[in-house]
Amino acid sequence: SSREHKLNFKKSKEVCLSYVQDAMLQKQWKRAAEFLTFYTESLEKDFSTEYMGPSEIIWRIGTEILCHHSHSSMKEFNSFIEQMKTLGVKRYLKVCLEHAFHLLCNGLIDEAYQNLSLAESWRFGEQTAIQDKEMKLIQAYKGLLDYYSWSKQKTILLEHGQDGFEDLSVEQEMHSCFRKAAVNLKEIIKIPGVWDLFVKCYVDLLEFYGDHNEARQVLNEYAYNSKFPANPNAHVYLYQFLKRHGESKKSLISALKILHDIVPSHELMIDFNTMLQKSKKRKKRRLGLEVIFSALDYAGWKENVKAWSCLARQVKQIVISEKHLDWIKQEWNSRKDWWPAFHFSRYLAKKNWQENESLSYEKALVAGILLGRGCKYFKYVSHQGCKAQVKRFRILKKFVNKHNPVYLRISG
Repeated sequence: SSREHKLNFKKSKEVCLSYVQDAMLQKQWKRAAEFLTFYTESLEKDFSTEYMGPSEIIWRIGTEILCHHSHSSMKEFNSFIEQMKTLGVKRYLKVCLEHAFHLLCNGLIDEAYQNLSLAESWRFGEQTAIQDKEMKLIQAYKGLLDYYSWSKQKTILLEHGQDGFEDLSVEQEMHSCFRKAAVNLKEIIKIPGVWDLFVKCYVDLLEFYGDHNEARQVLNEYAYNSKFPANPNAHVYLYQFLKRHGESKKSLISALKILHDIVPSHELMIDFNTMLQKSKKRKKRRLGLEVIFSALDYAGWKENVKAWSCLARQVKQIVISEKHLDWIKQEWNSRKDWWPAFHFSRYLAKKNWQENESLSYEKALVAGILLGRGCKYFKYVSHQGCKAQVKRFRILKKFVNKHNPVYLRISG
């Protein structure tokens, strides 16, 4: 019957598609291409309509296969993509973007720029308004390539100076690229989203031409506008800009405070801790201790000598002054059940001593204060240091032994 025929046809189609997917997962690109050919041919007999049209399936799977197939060429890829552009008006700009990305990945920058320019001039009735965001992306990536051209011209100009007719033409070309890039980059970063690369390039343009106020406004908007998603990089870029222009420590600390709240394991937490420790305000020094403890909660920091040095220095200062031992106690209370195994095992003591003497020294000091002179890590490292007749390890051992009562107060 007709109904049975349709059901069987649909089932065979689904099986064929599953074979394509299976081949792709196993990176059998030739086999995947063969099954996709069968699948495409079967669609010619299929008059059903589905939510996800066959053209999108073929576009996405076909692109992936051509990107990895050992015998595919750029000519074949371009031919395939041009066919895909004609199959779906609603996806036209997305296909154009993907085409541009593929050209860029293969170093064909001029061809990618031309492709984006053609897409930018595309118009198709109401679809133009519906795909407004895709069009802005097309323009933004075109702006990114204009920035790339501007950067190349800038390098030429800086290397050869500003004398002669040739340099004048380079400068004119550079300014032309600047204007085109600035217009498109400025537009895309108005839309709430994550636009890291576009923001960095736009700020670079503004800084080069001395428009620091506009650059600061862009970065502030990107970091603090509640319509934009939480983005650690936005605060990193703002901090780096403020630091480049010699802004106050208050401004720098403010930028890093938010970064700490979002990503306490960020590499800039070393800078943050250092600034806080130099502050005369007790509240900021307290925050500095919290910052470095929080950073060392993460596995990526386990062997960071700078981080352990920061913690060792501050802990040592507190112990010597015997002020604010409650700060250490508060931080240690939530960690005393898992930090000993995480940081201060005998295995790690042996490993750290063999690989990095400075790291083992800083960690041993912290371990001795937090866990007392009976701590496995401290005992092993101090013994090895004294055995090797390294003076600072003898001093370390005396310091921990002298201040062992501090451990008893911290441990409660």
